[in-house]
Amino acid sequence: MNVRTVEIIGKSEAELEKISEEFSLGLSISEMVQLRRYFTSLNRNPRDIELQAMAQAWSEHCCYKSSKIHLKRYLSGLPKKDVVLAMEDDAGVLSMGNGYVYVVKMESHNHPSAVEPYGGAATGVGGIIRDILCMGAQPVALVDSLSFGDPEGPKNGPLSQRFLASRIVAGIRDYGNRLGIPTVAGSIDFDSSYNHNPLVNAGCVGIAREDSIVRSRVSDVGDLLILAGGRTGRDGIHGVTFASRRLTADQEENRRAVQLGNPIVEEPLIHAILEMVSHHLVDAMKDLGGGGLSSSVGEMCYAGGTGAIIDLDNVILKEEDMAPWEIWISESQERMLLAVKEENLQRIREIFESWDVEFSVIGRVVEGSNLRIRYRGTEIFNLDLPFLTSGPVYSRLYLLPKTPEREEVFSPEPENYNEFLLRALASPYLASRAPVVRQYDFTVRGNTVRKPFNGLSGEQTHSDAAVIKPIEGLDIGLGITSDSNSQIVAADPYRGTLHLLGEAYRNLISSGVRPHSLVDCLNFGDPEDPVVMGQFAESLRATGEFCNFFNMPVTAGNVSLYNGSGDTQIKPSPVFMMIGLVPDVKKVNKTAFQGEHHSIFLLGNDSTSMVGSIYHKLMNVEGGTIEDADLDELRKLGDAILDVTPRGLILSIHDISQGGLVGALCEMAFGNNVGFHVELDKVAGARPSIKLFSELGNRFIVEVDPSREEEFLEHFRGLKVTRLGSTGGDRAIIEDCSVRLIDIGITELSNVWNHGLDRII
Repeated sequence: MNVRTVEIIGKSEAELEKISEEFSLGLSISEMVQLRRYFTSLNRNPRDIELQAMAQAWSEHCCYKSSKIHLKRYLSGLPKKDVVLAMEDDAGVLSMGNGYVYVVKMESHNHPSAVEPYGGAATGVGGIIRDILCMGAQPVALVDSLSFGDPEGPKNGPLSQRFLASRIVAGIRDYGNRLGIPTVAGSIDFDSSYNHNPLVNAGCVGIAREDSIVRSRVSDVGDLLILAGGRTGRDGIHGVTFASRRLTADQEENRRAVQLGNPIVEEPLIHAILEMVSHHLVDAMKDLGGGGLSSSVGEMCYAGGTGAIIDLDNVILKEEDMAPWEIWISESQERMLLAVKEENLQRIREIFESWDVEFSVIGRVVEGSNLRIRYRGTEIFNLDLPFLTSGPVYSRLYLLPKTPEREEVFSPEPENYNEFLLRALASPYLASRAPVVRQYDFTVRGNTVRKPFNGLSGEQTHSDAAVIKPIEGLDIGLGITSDSNSQIVAADPYRGTLHLLGEAYRNLISSGVRPHSLVDCLNFGDPEDPVVMGQFAESLRATGEFCNFFNMPVTAGNVSLYNGSGDTQIKPSPVFMMIGLVPDVKKVNKTAFQGEHHSIFLLGNDSTSMVGSIYHKLMNVEGGTIEDADLDELRKLGDAILDVTPRGLILSIHDISQGGLVGALCEMAFGNNVGFHVELDKVAGARPSIKLFSELGNRFIVEVDPSREEEFLEHFRGLKVTRLGSTGGDRAIIEDCSVRLIDIGITELSNVWNHGLDRII
C-alpha cells in the first residue's frame, strides 16, 4: 500500500532529529517532541503521510510561527473602513460602492525563483491569481515587485545575475500575458544582498459583486469536496518546507520543490469557476498553493469548524506510482478545492466539461474536528484539525536597532554634474523600467486608464501609479501602486518603513487617487537571528502606526523569512501594495510636462537626508541617520492635491523619491520631450548634491499654468510652496546661486535613461 508507520514514541531527541532529516520535514527537535507527545496520547505511532502533513502545517510558510506574535501586536485592531473581509481568508475584500467589492492579495515566491527563475516566477503569478479567484472574484490586474542582485555580482550556482533577472521577468510576462490579465504596476530593486536570493512578489486585484463573495471556509456538513484543474504530480513536493529555510547548495533537492506552471490549464479553470460562482453553486473555495491538499483541506475545514473524510484514490494523478503522502502534500499548480452541495454536482459537472476542465469528488465534509483519509479501502490518516493546523507560536529573541544621534555623512561633490546625472540615469537603480514593463501586456481588456507609462508615443515616462476602470458602466476607478526600498529600511527599519509607506501614498496622491487600503509582503532574513527579528518588529510597528494615522486597513499580507544563502542574508525588504479609489477615472493627473512656459513649483518641506539615496549608492557612501517622517504634512498635502485635482489646476505632478528632485524633473521632461529651467536658491541644503539628489520628505513637483498661479498659491496657503522655474526648450537647465550645475539636452538624458537596463534584461 506504500504507507509507512514511523516509530517516534520512545525515541530520543537525537533520534527524532534524525527522523526529521530523513523525511525532509524541516521540524525542530522541540516540534518533533510535541509530535511524540501527541501520538503517545493517541497510543500509536504516526504514518508517514501524517508526519508529512504536520510538517507542512507547521512550516514557517504556512503557520507564521515566528512572525505571528508581532503581526498580532502591530496589525490587529487596525481601522476597518470599508472592509468586508481582512486577514481571514485567502485575500482581502473591500467595498468600493454600488454593490461592488475589490479583492486584493500579494505573496512572495522567492525561494522557487532563486532555483528555477522562470518557473518560480510564473507559478507565483498563477498562485496569486487563484487567491483572488477563490474568493469568487474576477482577476483584473497584476502587480509585481522584484529585487535582483548586483548585475555585476557573482553567479548564483550556475546562473548569472542577468540570466536570473531575465528569466524571472519572462516567467511573469508569459503567465500573465497568456491569461490575458494586465500587469499594470510594480517596482524593481537591485542590491548585492539579493545575489543568491532574488525576491519575486506578485500581487493581484479582482472585482466581484459583494453578494457573490465566496469564503475560504466550509461549515455545511454533507458538502462534497471537489478537486479541479491541473493533475497532481510530484512537482512542488516539500515546497513550503523548502521556503521555510535558507537556500542550500543542493540544487537537485531544491528543484524538486519548485512547482511547474501551465497558464493554458488555469485559463479555462478561471472561466469555469466564475460561471459557477455566478450561479451560486459554490459554498466554499480555496486554491491549492503551499502545502497542497494538506493545507487547503485542513485550513478550509478548520476555519469552518468541521471535519472531512478524503478518498485519495479519487485524486487525478500525473504519475500513477505516487505514494499517498506525495499525493497529499504535492504543490502541483492550477488546482482548486471546492465545497459544493451534492444536488449541485450535476450542474457543476456540466460546467467543468463545457470548459474541458478535469475534476473529481475527493471527499465529504463531516461533523467533528478530525480529518480522515482513506486509501485503497484503508484509513491511513486521522488527526485532530485544531492540533494539525494551529502550529507552534514562537516569541523569538529580537534586538531593536539602536537609533544613533542625528548624523550627516557627507560625500564629495561630483566634478561634473552633467556627467554624474548621465551616470545616475543610466544606472540600474534609476534607469527606465521599460525593458521590463514593455514585455507585459498592460492594456489587455481595455480597462487600464492610466498605464505604467504616460506621454507621447516613443517619449513616454513612468507613471506614479496605474489606474484601472474595472466595472463596465461606472466611472469609478482603482489606483494601484507597489513600492520597495531596502536601502532606507536597512538604514532604519522604523523610519525607513514610514518613508516607504509615504512614497506609496504619494504615488497614489500624485495620480489623483485617494489611498484606501494596504497589502504587505514582508521579506526578511533568518528569524532565528535577533537582529533580523528586531528589523521585522520595527518595520511592523511603523506599518501599524502609519495605517492608524491614515485610517487605512491592512487587508491581506504575506511573510517570507529565511531569505538568504550561506552566511549572507537579504536586506530587510518589505513590499507594500497600496490601492486607492478615484470617483471619476477621467479626472486623474498626468506625470509628464504638458507644455512650454508653464510654472514649476515644489510642494512640501525640504529634505536634506541623503541616507539610502542613489547618490550615496553611486558614491559608495554608507552611514548617516534618516530624518523623521512627517505624516501630518503628508496628509495635508494629500488632501490639498486631491481637492484641486478635479478642477484641472494641476497640469502635471510627480512625487520626489528615488533620484531626488533632479530625477523627478527629468522623468517629467521625458514624457513629452519638454525641457525645463529651474533655480535651487530657495531649496534647503548647503550642498548642491543634497538639493538635487535627496530622496526623502513629502515632496511633489507640480506644473501649473501661469494664468492660474494665484489660484494655485491660494489653494496651498499654509503649506510649503517653492517656485523652481518654468518648462520649455529642449534642455535640462539647473542653477544654484547663479552657478549653472546642469545644462544638457533632454534627448541625451532620455536616451541613456531608456537604455540603462539593456545589459541586464
